[in-house]
Amino acid sequence: MSSLLLPTLSRKREVDGIIRDTLDKVLVLRFGRCSDPTCLQLDDILSRSSREISKFATIALVDIDAEEIQVYVNYFDITLIPSTIFFFNAHHMKMDSGTADHTKWIGSFHSKQDFIDVVEAIFRGAMKGKLIVTSPLPPERIPRFQLLFKDL
Repeated sequence: MSSLLLPTLSRKREVDGIIRDTLDKVLVLRFGRCSDPTCLQLDDILSRSSREISKFATIALVDIDAEEIQVYVNYFDITLIPSTIFFFNAHHMKMDSGTADHTKWIGSFHSKQDFIDVVEAIFRGAMKGKLIVTSPLPPERIPRFQLLFKDL
């Protein structure tokens, strides 16, 4: 239900446009499905946080099943959902959270405050010209997944 409050993108042109046009704010793109329970949990956190972070961040949902979106799914190697990717002034922002993958946040956040803390850390790092920031969350609140890399 919360996902109805956030824009849902299902075309490559829409994703390209929001990445290009979001200036001086963190862009949060949640890749997933509206029918997945973990995505719905994350969508609830995102929608409840959207007002508080609206001065420095924009949130959009990306439908992973849309045909045109598959170019992004392949480019960012999205195999687990939900996957959340961050941008600032059209630059892909990475976060060192102690996991093997710094390019995206995999899974849901434990709380609304955890999400806000991560977005604030990315915004502050981006304002200093950094493209990778350290996660402000303690290790026990970071989802862990065993990542298998193909063709290595």
